[in-house]
Amino acid sequence: MRIAYFTNQYPAVSHTFIRREIHALETLGVTIIRYAIRPPPQTLVDAADKAEYQKTRHIVRAGLGQVLRYFVLTLVKQPLVVIGLFYVAAKMGWRSDRGIVRHFAYVVEATLLSAWCRHDGIEHLHAHFGTNPAAVAMFASKLSGIPYSFTAHGSEEFEKAPLLSLDVKLEQASFAICVSTFGKSQLMRWSSPDQWPKIEVVHCGVDKSFLETPFQVPPEAPRFVCVARFVAVKAHLILVGAVRHLQSKAIDCEVVLVGDGPLRQEIENAIREAQLARHFIFAGWGTGEQVKTEIQAARALLLPSFSENMPVVIMEAMALGRPIISTYIAGIPELVKPGQTGWLVPASDEIALADAMRSALNTPVDQLAGMGAAARRHVNDQHDSLKEAAKLKQLFARSIGTENKARPE
Repeated sequence: MRIAYFTNQYPAVSHTFIRREIHALETLGVTIIRYAIRPPPQTLVDAADKAEYQKTRHIVRAGLGQVLRYFVLTLVKQPLVVIGLFYVAAKMGWRSDRGIVRHFAYVVEATLLSAWCRHDGIEHLHAHFGTNPAAVAMFASKLSGIPYSFTAHGSEEFEKAPLLSLDVKLEQASFAICVSTFGKSQLMRWSSPDQWPKIEVVHCGVDKSFLETPFQVPPEAPRFVCVARFVAVKAHLILVGAVRHLQSKAIDCEVVLVGDGPLRQEIENAIREAQLARHFIFAGWGTGEQVKTEIQAARALLLPSFSENMPVVIMEAMALGRPIISTYIAGIPELVKPGQTGWLVPASDEIALADAMRSALNTPVDQLAGMGAAARRHVNDQHDSLKEAAKLKQLFARSIGTENKARPE
Protein backbone atom coordinates (compact mmCIF):
# COMPACT_ATOMS: atom_id res chain seq x y z
CA MET A 1 0.00 0.00 0.00
CA ARG A 2 1.53 3.32 -1.15
CA ILE A 3 0.06 6.39 0.56
CA ALA A 4 1.04 10.02 -0.01
CA TYR A 5 0.96 12.41 2.94
CA PHE A 6 0.56 16.06 1.96
CA THR A 7 0.53 19.19 4.10
CA ASN A 8 1.34 22.88 3.91
CA GLN A 9 4.63 22.76 5.83
CA TYR A 10 6.47 19.61 6.76
CA PRO A 11 8.20 18.85 8.97
CA ALA A 12 7.47 21.54 11.56
CA VAL A 13 8.30 21.74 15.26
CA SER A 14 4.61 21.85 16.16
CA HIS A 15 3.63 18.92 13.89
CA THR A 16 5.18 16.00 15.74
CA PHE A 17 1.78 14.31 15.64
CA ILE A 18 2.06 14.00 11.84
CA ARG A 19 5.53 12.48 12.12
CA ARG A 20 4.34 9.97 14.70
CA GLU A 21 1.37 9.02 12.55
CA ILE A 22 3.62 8.45 9.54
CA HIS A 23 6.11 6.38 11.52
CA ALA A 24 3.32 4.28 13.04
CA LEU A 25 1.89 3.55 9.60
CA GLU A 26 5.32 2.58 8.34
CA THR A 27 5.69 0.24 11.32
CA LEU A 28 2.45 -1.38 10.16
CA GLY A 29 3.91 -1.96 6.69
CA VAL A 30 2.44 1.03 4.83
CA THR A 31 4.73 2.89 2.44
CA ILE A 32 4.40 6.63 3.03
CA ILE A 33 5.62 9.22 0.51
CA ARG A 34 5.91 12.71 1.98
CA TYR A 35 4.93 15.84 0.03
CA ALA A 36 4.43 19.41 1.22
CA ILE A 37 3.87 22.82 -0.30
CA ARG A 38 6.83 24.41 1.48
CA PRO A 39 9.49 23.68 4.10
CA PRO A 40 9.04 25.07 7.61
CA PRO A 41 10.13 28.66 8.25
CA GLN A 42 11.76 27.88 11.59
CA THR A 43 15.01 26.02 12.24
CA LEU A 44 14.49 22.36 13.05
CA VAL A 45 16.03 21.26 16.33
CA ASP A 46 14.91 17.63 16.59
CA ALA A 47 16.97 15.00 14.75
CA ALA A 48 13.77 13.15 13.82
CA ASP A 49 12.40 16.28 12.13
CA LYS A 50 15.66 16.82 10.27
CA ALA A 51 15.45 13.25 8.97
CA GLU A 52 11.86 13.85 7.84
CA TYR A 53 12.95 16.96 5.96
CA GLN A 54 15.30 14.87 3.84
CA LYS A 55 12.43 12.51 2.95
CA THR A 56 10.00 15.26 1.95
CA ARG A 57 9.46 16.74 -1.51
CA HIS A 58 8.32 20.37 -1.46
CA ILE A 59 6.45 22.10 -4.28
CA VAL A 60 8.10 25.45 -3.56
CA ARG A 61 11.58 23.90 -3.72
CA ALA A 62 10.74 22.39 -7.11
CA GLY A 63 10.74 25.91 -8.49
CA LEU A 64 8.25 27.99 -10.44
CA GLY A 65 9.59 26.72 -13.77
CA GLN A 66 8.82 23.09 -13.00
CA VAL A 67 5.40 23.96 -11.59
CA LEU A 68 4.45 25.90 -14.73
CA ARG A 69 5.85 23.16 -16.96
CA TYR A 70 3.60 20.54 -15.42
CA PHE A 71 0.65 22.92 -15.51
CA VAL A 72 1.07 23.44 -19.27
CA LEU A 73 1.51 19.71 -19.90
CA THR A 74 -1.61 18.94 -17.87
CA LEU A 75 -3.60 21.67 -19.62
CA VAL A 76 -2.68 20.16 -23.00
CA LYS A 77 -3.52 16.60 -21.94
CA GLN A 78 -6.60 17.30 -19.80
CA PRO A 79 -8.00 20.66 -20.91
CA LEU A 80 -11.61 20.02 -19.90
CA VAL A 81 -10.62 18.71 -16.47
CA VAL A 82 -8.37 21.72 -15.80
CA ILE A 83 -11.06 24.16 -16.93
CA GLY A 84 -13.55 22.41 -14.66
CA LEU A 85 -11.16 22.71 -11.73
CA PHE A 86 -10.70 26.43 -12.35
CA TYR A 87 -14.49 26.77 -12.24
CA VAL A 88 -14.62 24.97 -8.88
CA ALA A 89 -11.66 27.01 -7.62
CA ALA A 90 -13.43 30.25 -8.60
CA LYS A 91 -16.54 29.24 -6.64
CA MET A 92 -14.45 28.29 -3.61
CA GLY A 93 -12.34 31.44 -3.89
CA TRP A 94 -15.39 33.67 -4.16
CA ARG A 95 -16.67 32.52 -0.76
CA SER A 96 -13.24 32.44 0.93
CA ASP A 97 -11.03 35.04 2.59
CA ARG A 98 -8.10 34.05 0.35
CA GLY A 99 -9.60 35.03 -2.96
CA ILE A 100 -10.01 33.50 -6.39
CA VAL A 101 -6.42 34.04 -7.54
CA ARG A 102 -5.07 32.05 -4.59
CA HIS A 103 -7.42 29.20 -5.42
CA PHE A 104 -6.30 29.26 -9.05
CA ALA A 105 -2.76 28.83 -7.69
CA TYR A 106 -3.95 25.72 -5.84
CA VAL A 107 -5.02 24.22 -9.17
CA VAL A 108 -1.61 24.98 -10.66
CA GLU A 109 0.16 23.41 -7.66
CA ALA A 110 -2.13 20.40 -7.97
CA THR A 111 -0.86 19.64 -11.47
CA LEU A 112 2.64 19.05 -10.06
CA LEU A 113 1.36 17.09 -7.07
CA SER A 114 -0.73 14.95 -9.39
CA ALA A 115 2.30 14.20 -11.54
CA TRP A 116 4.36 13.25 -8.50
CA CYS A 117 1.62 10.93 -7.26
CA ARG A 118 1.33 9.14 -10.59
CA HIS A 119 5.11 8.82 -10.94
CA ASP A 120 5.46 7.43 -7.40
CA GLY A 121 2.64 4.92 -7.78
CA ILE A 122 0.50 6.49 -5.08
CA GLU A 123 -2.75 4.66 -4.34
CA HIS A 124 -4.29 7.17 -1.95
CA LEU A 125 -3.52 10.82 -1.14
CA HIS A 126 -4.06 12.08 2.40
CA ALA A 127 -3.84 15.76 3.41
CA HIS A 128 -3.33 17.04 6.92
CA PHE A 129 -5.46 20.10 7.74
CA GLY A 130 -8.61 21.15 5.92
CA THR A 131 -7.02 24.39 4.71
CA ASN A 132 -5.03 24.78 1.48
CA PRO A 133 -3.47 21.27 1.60
CA ALA A 134 -6.93 19.73 1.34
CA ALA A 135 -7.81 22.02 -1.58
CA VAL A 136 -4.63 21.15 -3.51
CA ALA A 137 -5.09 17.45 -2.72
CA MET A 138 -8.71 17.55 -3.88
CA PHE A 139 -7.70 19.10 -7.22
CA ALA A 140 -4.81 16.63 -7.59
CA SER A 141 -7.23 13.78 -6.96
CA LYS A 142 -9.47 14.98 -9.79
CA LEU A 143 -6.48 15.22 -12.14
CA SER A 144 -4.95 11.85 -11.25
CA GLY A 145 -7.96 9.72 -10.40
CA ILE A 146 -6.29 8.86 -7.09
CA PRO A 147 -8.71 8.99 -4.13
CA TYR A 148 -8.00 11.48 -1.40
CA SER A 149 -8.90 12.21 2.21
CA PHE A 150 -7.99 14.81 4.79
CA THR A 151 -7.64 15.28 8.53
CA ALA A 152 -9.37 18.36 9.95
CA HIS A 153 -7.62 19.38 13.15
CA GLY A 154 -9.32 22.63 14.11
CA SER A 155 -9.86 25.02 15.62
CA GLU A 156 -9.23 27.48 12.78
CA GLU A 157 -10.71 25.09 10.24
CA PHE A 158 -14.01 24.92 12.08
CA GLU A 159 -14.12 28.65 12.79
CA LYS A 160 -13.66 29.33 9.06
CA ALA A 161 -15.41 26.26 7.68
CA PRO A 162 -17.61 28.11 5.13
CA LEU A 163 -14.64 30.21 3.97
CA LEU A 164 -12.58 27.04 3.55
CA SER A 165 -15.35 25.16 1.70
CA LEU A 166 -15.01 22.22 4.04
CA ASP A 167 -18.34 20.95 2.76
CA VAL A 168 -17.01 20.78 -0.81
CA LYS A 169 -13.80 19.08 0.31
CA LEU A 170 -15.75 16.47 2.25
CA GLU A 171 -18.08 15.79 -0.68
CA GLN A 172 -15.11 15.03 -2.93
CA ALA A 173 -13.16 13.01 -0.35
CA SER A 174 -13.25 9.27 0.22
CA PHE A 175 -13.40 10.07 3.92
CA ALA A 176 -12.37 12.72 6.43
CA ILE A 177 -10.66 12.30 9.78
CA CYS A 178 -11.35 14.28 12.93
CA VAL A 179 -9.12 13.90 15.97
CA SER A 180 -11.87 14.25 18.56
CA THR A 181 -15.59 13.76 18.94
CA PHE A 182 -15.88 17.51 19.27
CA GLY A 183 -14.07 17.93 15.94
CA LYS A 184 -16.44 15.46 14.33
CA SER A 185 -19.41 17.45 15.58
CA GLN A 186 -18.00 20.61 14.01
CA LEU A 187 -17.42 18.99 10.63
CA MET A 188 -20.93 17.57 10.80
CA ARG A 189 -22.20 21.06 11.61
CA TRP A 190 -20.79 22.43 8.34
CA SER A 191 -21.69 19.53 6.04
CA SER A 192 -24.88 17.89 4.84
CA PRO A 193 -26.15 14.81 6.72
CA ASP A 194 -25.63 12.54 3.72
CA GLN A 195 -21.87 13.18 4.10
CA TRP A 196 -21.69 12.36 7.82
CA PRO A 197 -20.94 8.64 7.30
CA LYS A 198 -17.63 9.69 5.72
CA ILE A 199 -16.41 11.34 8.93
CA GLU A 200 -14.26 9.16 11.17
CA VAL A 201 -12.61 9.84 14.54
CA VAL A 202 -8.96 8.81 14.69
CA HIS A 203 -7.09 10.30 17.61
CA CYS A 204 -3.66 11.80 17.42
CA GLY A 205 -1.37 9.55 19.39
CA VAL A 206 1.86 9.30 21.29
CA ASP A 207 4.48 6.69 20.54
CA LYS A 208 6.43 4.26 22.69
CA SER A 209 9.04 6.91 23.53
CA PHE A 210 6.32 8.37 25.77
CA LEU A 211 4.19 5.31 26.50
CA GLU A 212 7.16 3.23 27.65
CA THR A 213 8.93 5.97 29.62
CA PRO A 214 9.24 4.81 33.24
CA PHE A 215 6.95 6.71 35.56
CA GLN A 216 8.56 9.38 37.73
CA VAL A 217 6.79 10.70 40.80
CA PRO A 218 5.95 14.42 40.46
CA PRO A 219 8.42 16.69 42.24
CA GLU A 220 7.84 18.46 45.54
CA ALA A 221 9.04 21.70 43.94
CA PRO A 222 6.23 24.19 43.07
CA ARG A 223 6.97 24.01 39.36
CA PHE A 224 4.65 24.02 36.35
CA VAL A 225 5.35 23.75 32.63
CA CYS A 226 3.49 25.24 29.66
CA VAL A 227 4.37 23.89 26.22
CA ALA A 228 2.84 26.01 23.46
CA ARG A 229 3.53 28.47 20.68
CA PHE A 230 3.49 32.10 21.79
CA VAL A 231 0.28 33.03 20.00
CA ALA A 232 -2.93 34.64 21.22
CA VAL A 233 -5.05 31.47 21.42
CA LYS A 234 -2.65 29.85 23.91
CA ALA A 235 -3.50 32.58 26.46
CA HIS A 236 -0.08 33.07 28.01
CA LEU A 237 -1.16 36.48 29.29
CA ILE A 238 -3.93 34.82 31.31
CA LEU A 239 -1.26 32.59 32.81
CA VAL A 240 0.79 35.65 33.77
CA GLY A 241 -2.30 37.09 35.46
CA ALA A 242 -2.86 33.85 37.37
CA VAL A 243 0.71 33.82 38.68
CA ARG A 244 0.35 37.48 39.68
CA HIS A 245 -2.77 36.54 41.63
CA LEU A 246 -0.93 33.71 43.40
CA GLN A 247 1.90 36.05 44.33
CA SER A 248 -0.58 38.51 45.82
CA LYS A 249 -1.60 35.66 48.15
CA ALA A 250 2.06 34.87 48.96
CA ILE A 251 1.84 31.56 47.06
CA ASP A 252 5.14 30.83 45.34
CA CYS A 253 5.56 28.94 42.06
CA GLU A 254 7.71 28.69 38.96
CA VAL A 255 6.46 28.30 35.37
CA VAL A 256 8.66 27.02 32.55
CA LEU A 257 7.51 28.26 29.14
CA VAL A 258 8.56 25.85 26.40
CA GLY A 259 8.03 27.35 22.96
CA ASP A 260 8.38 30.58 21.05
CA GLY A 261 6.38 32.71 18.65
CA PRO A 262 5.25 36.18 17.61
CA LEU A 263 3.91 37.20 21.03
CA ARG A 264 7.15 36.56 22.92
CA GLN A 265 7.93 40.24 23.42
CA GLU A 266 4.41 40.97 24.65
CA ILE A 267 4.59 38.08 27.12
CA GLU A 268 8.00 39.20 28.36
CA ASN A 269 6.69 42.75 28.81
CA ALA A 270 3.70 41.53 30.82
CA ILE A 271 5.95 39.46 33.08
CA ARG A 272 8.31 42.37 33.62
CA GLU A 273 5.49 44.83 34.36
CA ALA A 274 4.03 42.41 36.90
CA GLN A 275 7.49 41.99 38.48
CA LEU A 276 7.32 38.23 37.97
CA ALA A 277 10.62 37.65 36.15
CA ARG A 278 11.90 35.20 38.77
CA HIS A 279 8.75 33.11 38.41
CA PHE A 280 9.03 32.42 34.66
CA ILE A 281 11.69 30.59 32.67
CA PHE A 282 11.79 30.87 28.87
CA ALA A 283 13.10 27.53 27.62
CA GLY A 284 12.52 28.03 23.87
CA TRP A 285 11.78 25.15 21.54
CA GLY A 286 13.58 21.95 22.38
CA THR A 287 13.99 18.44 21.09
CA GLY A 288 11.43 15.82 22.00
CA GLU A 289 13.66 14.61 24.82
CA GLN A 290 14.14 18.13 26.19
CA VAL A 291 10.38 18.72 26.23
CA LYS A 292 9.90 15.40 27.97
CA THR A 293 12.46 16.37 30.62
CA GLU A 294 10.71 19.68 31.28
CA ILE A 295 7.33 17.96 31.67
CA GLN A 296 8.74 15.39 34.09
CA ALA A 297 10.31 18.18 36.17
CA ALA A 298 6.89 19.78 36.74
CA ARG A 299 4.00 18.99 39.06
CA ALA A 300 1.47 19.60 36.28
CA LEU A 301 1.14 20.83 32.69
CA LEU A 302 -0.57 24.19 32.14
CA LEU A 303 -2.48 25.00 28.96
CA PRO A 304 -4.93 27.90 29.49
CA SER A 305 -5.98 28.12 25.83
CA PHE A 306 -8.85 30.16 24.41
CA SER A 307 -9.22 27.84 21.40
CA GLU A 308 -8.06 24.28 20.71
CA ASN A 309 -9.29 20.95 19.48
CA MET A 310 -7.41 18.16 21.25
CA PRO A 311 -3.84 19.28 22.09
CA VAL A 312 -1.15 16.66 21.60
CA VAL A 313 0.99 18.12 24.39
CA ILE A 314 -1.75 17.18 26.86
CA MET A 315 -1.52 13.57 25.67
CA GLU A 316 2.27 13.68 26.03
CA ALA A 317 2.11 15.02 29.58
CA MET A 318 -0.54 12.46 30.52
CA ALA A 319 1.59 9.66 29.08
CA LEU A 320 4.39 10.85 31.34
CA GLY A 321 2.11 10.72 34.35
CA ARG A 322 1.46 14.40 34.88
CA PRO A 323 -1.92 15.93 35.80
CA ILE A 324 -3.24 18.67 33.50
CA ILE A 325 -4.57 22.15 34.21
CA SER A 326 -6.45 23.40 31.17
CA THR A 327 -9.74 24.92 29.99
CA TYR A 328 -13.29 23.66 29.40
CA ILE A 329 -13.15 23.98 25.62
CA ALA A 330 -13.47 21.81 22.50
CA GLY A 331 -12.03 18.31 22.83
CA ILE A 332 -10.00 18.93 26.00
CA PRO A 333 -12.72 17.48 28.29
CA GLU A 334 -12.43 14.26 26.28
CA LEU A 335 -8.86 14.03 27.62
CA VAL A 336 -8.91 15.63 31.06
CA LYS A 337 -11.33 14.44 33.73
CA PRO A 338 -11.59 16.93 36.63
CA GLY A 339 -10.59 15.39 39.92
CA GLN A 340 -9.24 12.29 38.18
CA THR A 341 -6.55 13.41 35.75
CA GLY A 342 -6.39 17.16 36.34
CA TRP A 343 -8.31 20.41 36.61
CA LEU A 344 -10.41 22.27 34.04
CA VAL A 345 -11.29 25.96 34.31
CA PRO A 346 -13.27 28.44 32.21
CA ALA A 347 -11.18 29.96 29.43
CA SER A 348 -10.03 33.54 30.16
CA ASP A 349 -10.65 33.21 33.92
CA GLU A 350 -7.27 33.92 35.50
CA ILE A 351 -8.67 33.65 39.04
CA ALA A 352 -10.04 30.15 38.35
CA LEU A 353 -6.72 29.23 36.76
CA ALA A 354 -4.86 30.49 39.81
CA ASP A 355 -7.17 28.46 42.07
CA ALA A 356 -6.47 25.31 40.06
CA MET A 357 -2.72 25.96 40.25
CA ARG A 358 -3.02 26.46 44.03
CA SER A 359 -4.88 23.14 44.28
CA ALA A 360 -2.10 21.40 42.37
CA LEU A 361 0.49 22.99 44.66
CA ASN A 362 -1.42 21.89 47.76
CA THR A 363 -2.13 18.35 46.56
CA PRO A 364 0.23 15.80 48.16
CA VAL A 365 2.68 14.22 45.75
CA ASP A 366 1.21 10.74 46.21
CA GLN A 367 -2.20 12.04 45.12
CA LEU A 368 -0.66 13.80 42.13
CA ALA A 369 1.02 10.51 41.26
CA GLY A 370 -2.34 8.75 41.42
CA MET A 371 -3.85 11.31 39.04
CA GLY A 372 -0.83 10.87 36.77
CA ALA A 373 -1.28 7.10 36.76
CA ALA A 374 -4.92 7.50 35.72
CA ALA A 375 -3.81 9.87 32.97
CA ARG A 376 -1.30 7.31 31.69
CA ARG A 377 -3.97 4.62 31.53
CA HIS A 378 -6.29 6.86 29.53
CA VAL A 379 -3.63 7.73 26.97
CA ASN A 380 -2.56 4.10 26.65
CA ASP A 381 -6.16 3.13 25.95
CA GLN A 382 -7.17 5.98 23.63
CA HIS A 383 -4.04 7.58 22.16
CA ASP A 384 -1.51 4.89 21.29
CA SER A 385 -0.17 5.96 17.88
CA LEU A 386 0.06 2.36 16.64
CA LYS A 387 -3.55 1.57 17.55
CA GLU A 388 -4.77 4.76 15.88
CA ALA A 389 -2.61 4.15 12.80
CA ALA A 390 -4.21 0.73 12.42
CA LYS A 391 -7.58 2.49 12.05
CA LEU A 392 -6.12 4.73 9.36
CA LYS A 393 -4.59 1.80 7.53
CA GLN A 394 -7.99 0.14 7.36
CA LEU A 395 -9.57 3.32 5.99
CA PHE A 396 -6.87 3.67 3.34
CA ALA A 397 -7.31 0.04 2.35
CA ARG A 398 -11.07 0.50 2.04
CA SER A 399 -10.56 3.58 -0.11
CA ILE A 400 -8.28 1.87 -2.60
CA GLY A 401 -10.26 -1.36 -2.60
CA THR A 402 -7.67 -3.61 -0.97
CA GLU A 403 -9.30 -4.17 2.40
CA ASN A 404 -10.36 -7.72 1.60
CA LYS A 405 -7.00 -8.55 0.06
CA ALA A 406 -5.24 -7.30 3.19
CA ARG A 407 -7.09 -9.75 5.44
CA PRO A 408 -5.37 -13.06 6.15
CA GLU A 409 -7.06 -16.18 4.76
